[in-house]
Amino acid sequence: MKSNLSSPAVKTDQHTPMMQQYLRLKADHPDKLLFYRMGDFYEVFYEDAERAARLLDITLTCRGQSAGQPVPMAGVPFHALEQYLAKLVKLGESVAICEQIGDPATSKGPVERKVMRVVTPGTLTDAALLDDKQDSLIVAIHLLRGKLGLAWMNLASGSFRVLETDSQHLAAELERLRPAELLLAEDFTPSILQQWRQPIKRIAPWQFDLDSALAALTQHFATQDLSGFGAQHLTAALGAAGALFHYVKQTQNGALPHIDSLTVESVSAYIQMDAATRRNLELTETLRGERAPTLFSVLDQCATGMGSRLLRYWLHHPLRDHDHLRQRQQAVAELMPLSAQVVEGLQGIADIERITARIALRSARPRDLASLRHSLQRLPVLATPLAVVASPLLQHCLSQLPTVECPIAALLTSAILPEPAALVREGGVIAEGYSAELDELRNIEHHGGEFLAELEERERSRTGISTLKVEYNRVHGFYIEVSRAQADKVPAEYRRRQTLKNAERYITPELKAFEDKALSARDRALALEKQLYEQLLDQLITHLESLKALAQAVAALDVLNTLAQLAQQQHYVCPEFVSYACLALRAGRHPVVEAQVAQFVPNDCDLHAGRKLLLVTGPNMGGKSTYMRQVALIVLLAHIGSFVPAEAAVIGRVERIFTRIGASDDLAGGRSTFMVEMTETANILHNADEWSLVLMDEVGRGTSTFDGLALAWAIARALIEHNRAYTLFATHYFELTRLAAEYPMVANVHLAALEHKDKIVFLHHVKDGPASRSYGLQVASLAGVPATVIRQARRKLAELESQTVPAAVDDLFTAPPPLAITTAVIEPHPVVEQLRQLDPNELTPRAAMDLLYQLVQTARQGDTQDV
Repeated sequence: MKSNLSSPAVKTDQHTPMMQQYLRLKADHPDKLLFYRMGDFYEVFYEDAERAARLLDITLTCRGQSAGQPVPMAGVPFHALEQYLAKLVKLGESVAICEQIGDPATSKGPVERKVMRVVTPGTLTDAALLDDKQDSLIVAIHLLRGKLGLAWMNLASGSFRVLETDSQHLAAELERLRPAELLLAEDFTPSILQQWRQPIKRIAPWQFDLDSALAALTQHFATQDLSGFGAQHLTAALGAAGALFHYVKQTQNGALPHIDSLTVESVSAYIQMDAATRRNLELTETLRGERAPTLFSVLDQCATGMGSRLLRYWLHHPLRDHDHLRQRQQAVAELMPLSAQVVEGLQGIADIERITARIALRSARPRDLASLRHSLQRLPVLATPLAVVASPLLQHCLSQLPTVECPIAALLTSAILPEPAALVREGGVIAEGYSAELDELRNIEHHGGEFLAELEERERSRTGISTLKVEYNRVHGFYIEVSRAQADKVPAEYRRRQTLKNAERYITPELKAFEDKALSARDRALALEKQLYEQLLDQLITHLESLKALAQAVAALDVLNTLAQLAQQQHYVCPEFVSYACLALRAGRHPVVEAQVAQFVPNDCDLHAGRKLLLVTGPNMGGKSTYMRQVALIVLLAHIGSFVPAEAAVIGRVERIFTRIGASDDLAGGRSTFMVEMTETANILHNADEWSLVLMDEVGRGTSTFDGLALAWAIARALIEHNRAYTLFATHYFELTRLAAEYPMVANVHLAALEHKDKIVFLHHVKDGPASRSYGLQVASLAGVPATVIRQARRKLAELESQTVPAAVDDLFTAPPPLAITTAVIEPHPVVEQLRQLDPNELTPRAAMDLLYQLVQTARQGDTQDV
């Protein structure tokens, strides 16, 4: 069904009046689906209908004709709007919601309509559309004179932040922020975004104009300039902020009163992690893109959505400031004996942060306000156990909690029914006693029958007419009916309304006045409730600042209490921060793996100024990657203020974390696995310094043996001599273990394993010194490689190990001198040759015993060569 919406041959005035109205509204939102309210449905037409039908799997039909052509149409019920919006937003679509604002009874032609809000993936505030545990951010990016400016907003919380950086850090920032929507100028496409999957909104370049941004932002914040926010010098970031602010304001069709500050983020305040590091450490998402098991999923025991979101933020923003981290540690320690009481106080606390945002945007629903009231009434229960704390951080949070006589709670109690209706338009929202006028209208609506019965009884008694009845029908309204036989008793003030065969119907001034009120009571009550509700929102908006501070305090308490619970349950210890180079962990554990296995083997890690690089060797599956990741996660946990999974931890200055772990290609970007590996390695070598923690796993394995070994050797030396970072360097190139003899800063450690009857047992225990072998064949056997293949591999391995090591590899290691390697070809002992041909699995016990005696005899009778 092909529409003709954009056909130049069809003029607007050739359409029906309703379609003319629709096309005018659609012209203002050409890139969005326009949901056009018609009665109990939101309808979409033309190309929008075809698109919505495909995306939502709803019926595509036709609404008559306009301009001589059929009009494609699809629709969704108004009461089910949120579920359809949620699906569209997940698909990256934006939707303009068009409501009827005119009165159908008085409208000549189509009822007046207006786009009341625009829903985009980055500007969500409705609870039904948002993830409780994750923020939905919209990010604007602007490049100005080589500087990259980023501005991002969380409309559901009122957070507005800016940052300036350079282009090479864009990938890391996007991985950190994970925006739901990007805002870019039409002429700007960073190469990193060529494979970007989230929605991108293109706007005109002039909207990033700095002067316009300053004018808009200073007007909104009611300031002379932005120096009070520390942002006056961030020209690129302010251009992005101005464009972002204008765009979001347009989507909300009004002011943004809860956006009350602009925060400048400093890169130096947080431990920096590039995009690969955040992915490899699986902080909030696994490498497969799943939500669990991750560090966040293991830690998150928060009682509120606000707490969960703040915990996620902390994990992606580990602090460098040791003083602030010690404050968090003190708070966690003080909460440990109080955690059960604090959890009880947090139970039932609603998402105050997002409710506050909806109040500011005037989209809060009655049940939002009821939830807010309930939360405010419960908060004194949360405050009670905190009365004894000494932590400055906890005392600050406590100061933001309301007292028993909270004015906002009192207002909501007087204004909102205990169990209000879901929507204001349904009525049943405003509490009795809040408005005398509303109470009267409700009384008329709900108790009109009592008035009529009383009037009937009174009029019978007054007039003596026994057949008098007070009744109602939709055609004639209210009336007094008297039988024709008693019509002569009717008082003079009765006015005849209708004559029937056997009765007369009358109206009185009193009944007429009641009729005027009763017939319009419901409509007037609904209109008055809406008016009172809007006035209530006006009053609540004056409390936005205190509500935002309250939400932040509750979220912080929730996160700190969660960390206290974890410390108790998992036996975490408080790490000690020092100013010098040190990373000493005793019996450290991987917090995520520990939660997945029955018994976890803890391990130590000792790095300091004189011991900066550990060469980690051992078998595949022996635990090298787990060991390295657990060191990084312990460091990260310490830098969010958490206790850590270890028996003891002393952590010095750490400013960056880098990882080169795992193997994956980038087919869309045209990069092989090895190319990705080398790109990540290059980033580490260029940016890591002595205050960085570097994890390198199996560097050089994606190319030939000699190329890989040479690269791994050169990379390790660069990390030792140039970067001097805390480094865990896992490798299967055993030749690299000789570096420990050349450099005092290098030490060998290995993951222990036991071999028994061609089987391997992983001990997962880190010991000093290099591994003796890689156990590759044993691991292959565990993986199910056929026994015939293993036997062939074992014979080939023996053949290769007997050959001379090429000089090209041997010459890599010049100091100290290479280990002595025999260059002459040695004739193997007959016993050895015989053993190589055997397969123990094919021998019977008797044959094995006979063979053993035979081999012993051969060995004794042969030459004296050492077997």
